[in-house]
Amino acid sequence: MSASRLWKGALCCFIAAVAWGAMFPVAESALHHLDPFWFSTIRYVTVSVLLILLLLWKEGRQAFRAEGRFFLLWMSGTFAFTVYNFGIFWGQKELGKSGVLLASIMESFMPMLAVLIVWAVTRKRPRMITLGCVIAAFIGVLFVVTKGDLGMFSSGEFKPIPLLAIFVAVVGWVIYTISCGQFKGWSALRISTLTCIYGSATSLVVVLILSAFDQIQAPAISELTGVWPEMSFMIFIAGLLALLCWLKGIELLSPVNGMLFINFVPATTFIISIIQGYQVSAAEILGTVIITCALIVDNVASRRAEATMKEKRSKTPSRSSVAQQT
Repeated sequence: MSASRLWKGALCCFIAAVAWGAMFPVAESALHHLDPFWFSTIRYVTVSVLLILLLLWKEGRQAFRAEGRFFLLWMSGTFAFTVYNFGIFWGQKELGKSGVLLASIMESFMPMLAVLIVWAVTRKRPRMITLGCVIAAFIGVLFVVTKGDLGMFSSGEFKPIPLLAIFVAVVGWVIYTISCGQFKGWSALRISTLTCIYGSATSLVVVLILSAFDQIQAPAISELTGVWPEMSFMIFIAGLLALLCWLKGIELLSPVNGMLFINFVPATTFIISIIQGYQVSAAEILGTVIITCALIVDNVASRRAEATMKEKRSKTPSRSSVAQQT
């Protein structure tokens, strides 16, 4: 991997992670005024329009062809832009101020979830060190959720449904990240645009149905104009820019290396939350450190295992070379 490719990929992943880290405190402010479902839908419908214009300019109308992958595009987009956004922001709003930090922490837990999902799909058990890191990360999440008080599970403060919503949301984004690897030869812009179109369309159908049955309420124009600074950030920075940077960074660095940058998500959220006056508990800090260390250890171990495998392959003579020697 060339140095320029490495630095470009690192910069892309860093920008995406910092933007997503800032996303949760910014969203917390907007969610005081907007329904989380309409908030998510308006955000990504707007992002879809911007992506359509950008893809049309960069690659032309032929780039909008699904090429027989409509279902995969729709499924990936639904997991990312409906399941993830609805779950993460509804759960965050229901949990209150602590939900901001928890949603961010669960972002950094994504690589560990990816390990479990790949294991379930391929039936290939990961290395013991990876399983150990997954267990450690679960313990870290437990510290953040309970703030060090396990008695919380038997108290009225415990809210399992919002926690489950955030967990399902994160699983949705992991599935999206993994599925994007199925579009070989496609640009990050094309993948982003088509999945965002189908996912946003699904979100729009869902919120219209919920609104028609009076389960949620569509925002008034005055409510939207009242949160235009937050919505602008969510659309242009945490939406359009972060999505393109993340997919491009993963493309340049590989998922294993790119996922390491997800640690900047909770770090950014921590800093902004503290500036806003949130009192971070020692248990929340400890849980975040445990998750971060687990992710780093697993990343280093994975790269060493990959390097060892490449070295063994290089030392093993191919069949053709053996045949020539004989």
